[in-house]
Amino acid sequence: MTTIVLVHGLWADGSCWSETITELQALGHAPVATQLTLESMEQDIASVRRTLSTVDGPVLLVGWSYGGAVITNAALGQDKVQALSYIAAFVPDEGESVSDIARRRPGTVLPEPLRVTEDGYSYIDRSAYGTVIAADASAERTALASAVQKFARLGIDGAPSGPAAWRNLPSHYLVATEDRVLPAATQHELAARAGAETTEWATGHGPMYGRPKELAAYLDSITKRI
Repeated sequence: MTTIVLVHGLWADGSCWSETITELQALGHAPVATQLTLESMEQDIASVRRTLSTVDGPVLLVGWSYGGAVITNAALGQDKVQALSYIAAFVPDEGESVSDIARRRPGTVLPEPLRVTEDGYSYIDRSAYGTVIAADASAERTALASAVQKFARLGIDGAPSGPAAWRNLPSHYLVATEDRVLPAATQHELAARAGAETTEWATGHGPMYGRPKELAAYLDSITKRI
């Protein structure tokens, strides 16, 4: 069976996939979630490759938000990775950064709810986390996500991408039309550039919080075609 490796975004950790993992396990999968450092793109690419070294192929590599940029780089040269799945994700081309993509068009609520620590890390204001990330999720779930959110080093989103793995791998993109972080129009543009099979949901930036069962079914359906 295809192994599903899940990669989180900024201001989150691997626990963001908890309910999705449970649903995938019920479908017979044994998914694994990478824990990113959020210190540098280079370290995060290494974290994904470290995780890949511990699982058997074939692999569906899944990236949410900033995690999309990470998998775009981490999958390069990894023969066991057979397909990429982008969830409301940043999908850079070579030389392009997450911040470059974020500035393409208006429509994001960022950076207004961001807060910065004295030592140079960002996080989302805890009272605004649910509204920003997953307005369609329960208040209890987003309160938990807010409480465990991981700090991201300032400037991590400015790292230029290396060669893009999506140029050589089948790609799938889940567009979140109610996204308040990455406008849906930008998501559609990124998906089209990558030649990704595109699916559209009326959901917020983090569908793993609001629609984990459907997300698991969506990922399962992709594995059946690998």
